[in-house]
Amino acid sequence: MFGIGSTELLVILVVALIVIGPSKLPDIMRTLGKGMAEFRRMSTDVKSTLEAEVDRADREQRQAEAKKELYPEKSAETAATVDTTATVETAAAKPAVSAPAGKDASHA
Repeated sequence: MFGIGSTELLVILVVALIVIGPSKLPDIMRTLGKGMAEFRRMSTDVKSTLEAEVDRADREQRQAEAKKELYPEKSAETAATVDTTATVETAAAKPAVSAPAGKDASHA
């Protein structure tokens, strides 16, 4: 655990007991324990999400490679369709240019 031995941990606890006091030490330790549990839970969640996304990306890549090997003529057509679709979507996503406020577009 962080490279701390039992002797070092004992010294840290004794210093904490002297500095914080025996009345507040249990509350602080409980709060610290809850915080560490929440940190572990969140790190486990992030780790599992990251692994799931990597697995999904790998699976999609393997599917694309398999389709390319099984249907070489369709993969070329699909690539051309995807490029055309991306160009159309990009053009559609651009906002229209409008005239400045207070001016008519026909007089610009």
